[in-house]
Amino acid sequence: MSGPTTAEKRGTREPKGSSEPDSSRPGARNEGFRAPGARLLLIALGLVLVVAGGIWALFGSSWLRVERVSTSGTRVLTPREVEEVAAVPIGSPLVSVDTDAIEARLLRKLPRIDTVEVFRSWPHGIGLKVTERQPVLVVEKGGKFIEVDSVGTRFATVDKVPSGVPKLLLKAGSAPSLRRFDEDRLLREAVGVTGELPEKIARDTRVVGVTSYDSITLELSGGRTVFWGSGEDGAVKARVLTTLMKAVPKAGHFDVSAPTAPAASGS
Repeated sequence: MSGPTTAEKRGTREPKGSSEPDSSRPGARNEGFRAPGARLLLIALGLVLVVAGGIWALFGSSWLRVERVSTSGTRVLTPREVEEVAAVPIGSPLVSVDTDAIEARLLRKLPRIDTVEVFRSWPHGIGLKVTERQPVLVVEKGGKFIEVDSVGTRFATVDKVPSGVPKLLLKAGSAPSLRRFDEDRLLREAVGVTGELPEKIARDTRVVGVTSYDSITLELSGGRTVFWGSGEDGAVKARVLTTLMKAVPKAGHFDVSAPTAPAASGS
């Protein structure tokens, strides 16, 4: 009867049917990674398809194209005038419309426009939200009237004076002050004065006369006049003038050029 083999004695017998993978076989270590790799590939392909579909929807399909333009905020201008200058490319993909270029074109060609917002109105529209300049003075020239806004910008020429807007009468001529302040500066000074006037007095103002930087006069309804002086201390002068008019309601001339020593005269 034969005895145990050397391997059996040492306890190194290899069990039959071992479940451990044989790392010596080619590719044995990668078998466990095949399924996750396939899933990642499918996810990547799905993302590519989604992106490609989105690009096609934005640029290639007929779903998101410009079909209409809407304009709001116009007062003197008409929506049609604004839209003709805007020249929005009807039929183009909405995402490709250059809204900055449209805004720049409107501001350049329609100086009556102070600000404009150009925006996409999904899925088929472009919106134009317009704010027009408002005249605070008009300058007569050649039988017509140039409108001037609150920052001194001349922006439009009209045939008649808009209701409630005073005329600016520049009487500086060859006054010495013109050597220091040109007509544009004097115009801005006059604009600044109109911005300081109380609402009731502003409504009554018919003419703003400017002889020099420190000689601005208001002509009010009923033949009344106000010597304002320079544009400095405008808010103080406005309060003083309001008080003076209440104290001497029948006066025909008011002087607030030195607001600490106002005066009223005439009747």
